Amino acid sequence: MNFLYLACDKFDGTGDMNRKAWDEYIIWSKLTHLTELVSLDGMLNEFLVEPDHENPEDWKFIHTFGQYETGFYTSLDYVVKKINKKDKFNLLTIIIEPNQRCEFIKIPDFEFVGYELLDKEFCNSALTNCGGFEETFLPSDLNDKGLIDNFDKAYDIKKRLYENNPNEPHADTFVIAVWRHKYIGR
Repeated sequence: MNFLYLACDKFDGTGDMNRKAWDEYIIWSKLTHLTELVSLDGMLNEFLVEPDHENPEDWKFIHTFGQYETGFYTSLDYVVKKINKKDKFNLLTIIIEPNQRCEFIKIPDFEFVGYELLDKEFCNSALTNCGGFEETFLPSDLNDKGLIDNFDKAYDIKKRLYENNPNEPHADTFVIAVWRHKYIGR
């Protein structure tokens, strides 16, 4: 399995400016049980690494998938070096389309937080930024971070999401396993 890395801003309602956005998001999403949103959706959790696209050295670490730049990187050291925000943030490691249960994989200094369903353009979370797909999953199917806890459930929701919404581009997704660093950025 290929581990990738990213750093993104926390979205949990802390701070004066963030509180209003958080409250509005909770009402819109109906995810009233969230304690924090840990998403791979850059509109919800701003990505904090800015590669220099003119520098060939940076391209050694930028992960692409087909024609898409994913926002993920191949090196943890690169991500830590390039973080453009030094206060509280989420340092994540991920696996795209894992072929085994990741909730039991132990990574030193990281904790498993769940599975994300990200659209095929690596832009939108089908779980937390599409207004819900109630015919496929309910808010209660997501944990307190807005992710799915269980491998089988993640792949089942992915399958049914596309079957129930074949013409919706955000319903054609990748399952992505997500771990968060226990110390860096906390």
